Amino acid sequence: MMPVYEYIAVDASGQNTSGNIPAPNRSAALNEIGRKGLIPIKVLEQPAVLRKEAVRPGGGGRVSAVAAEAFTRELSNLLSGGVPLSRALHILAREASSPAAKKQWAAIHDDVVGGIPLADAMARCPRSFPPVQVAMVRAGEAGGFLDVVLSQIADFRSRERDLKSRVRSAMAYPMVLAVLATGVLIFLLTFFIPRFSGIFSEFGAALPALTLAIVAASGFITKYGLFLVGLLVVAVVLSRRALKSESGRRLMERTLLAVPGLGPVMARFALVRFCRMLGTLLGAGVAMVTSLRVAREAIGNQTLADAVTASIEEVQRGASLSGSLAKCPALFPPSVVEIIAIAEESSRLDAELLRLAVVNEAELDRRLRTLVALAEPAMLFVMAALVGTVVIGMLLPVFTLQDYIR
Repeated sequence: MMPVYEYIAVDASGQNTSGNIPAPNRSAALNEIGRKGLIPIKVLEQPAVLRKEAVRPGGGGRVSAVAAEAFTRELSNLLSGGVPLSRALHILAREASSPAAKKQWAAIHDDVVGGIPLADAMARCPRSFPPVQVAMVRAGEAGGFLDVVLSQIADFRSRERDLKSRVRSAMAYPMVLAVLATGVLIFLLTFFIPRFSGIFSEFGAALPALTLAIVAASGFITKYGLFLVGLLVVAVVLSRRALKSESGRRLMERTLLAVPGLGPVMARFALVRFCRMLGTLLGAGVAMVTSLRVAREAIGNQTLADAVTASIEEVQRGASLSGSLAKCPALFPPSVVEIIAIAEESSRLDAELLRLAVVNEAELDRRLRTLVALAEPAMLFVMAALVGTVVIGMLLPVFTLQDYIR
């Protein structure tokens, strides 16, 4: 976490003023105070224990994703228009549409007025502002481009919300069919098939292998159905607990990255977020290592972020960015690494990274549409195959039933 310096200074009117300012060192804090038109009298680093990011009771309350997105976008617009941060936060708290949002924005305003950096105030509301967004805000505060970062956060949230909405809309019909097909299968296996198997046994019929397998499955589900439901509930609870741990989350991420079709989409999405954040930070004059650390948090996938961590260590030792990123082909394809290498040589890395983000975002959208378009018929095929297999398995003995009647 970046150090915070507490200062007492004199403004242009000769009045004493005080506050807190985040900076990598005391010299940078003095420069930042000077840029504000203040003459510093006393500048001391605040103890780390006082800067600890305490979560508010209840995680700061539950605010909708739309409200949090609107907050960041409107705050960016106000800051771009020259409105001071404390006044902008007061305006947003006053005009909040819901009681929960009004309470949370007011709490952030009070923290900032009290001298706490905006990033630390937002970190106390983890349900509304994830760690990656807090890291972006902290970099924006340190680099003096907070309005730009807030606008990007709003854009990120909007794109992710639209992405989730498109996926949910596209999968709604297949999911309804899946529920109906599951209900039909349960009905066939627990009610319909036991009666058919009784009829077949009366004639002493030698049932086909497929029919025998279906009858055996029906008997097992009928006998142990409640036990299977309980086992499924326990498995879901244990899986959710495992995913909350770091090892379980990493295992899930590695598994999803290995899934054909889905893995490349996830990697491309991480690449877009990384390039956009790193390009913006470098363009604003933030140091390379600091920019890489913040951009790493923007990836949103710990498995891929680990590769960037290794790259940061190599860059600190003097290696080129392109050479260090080339060791993670899952996230950085050779073509992207080559473009980054050329951009480093021509000293236009920030512009090329932003261009890469735009180009890969278009490719990501195309892949996503293809993936969703293929998911619907695939699920329909699976459901039809399951129901069809059961029906065919029970109809096979009917074709030879007249031989046993004779």
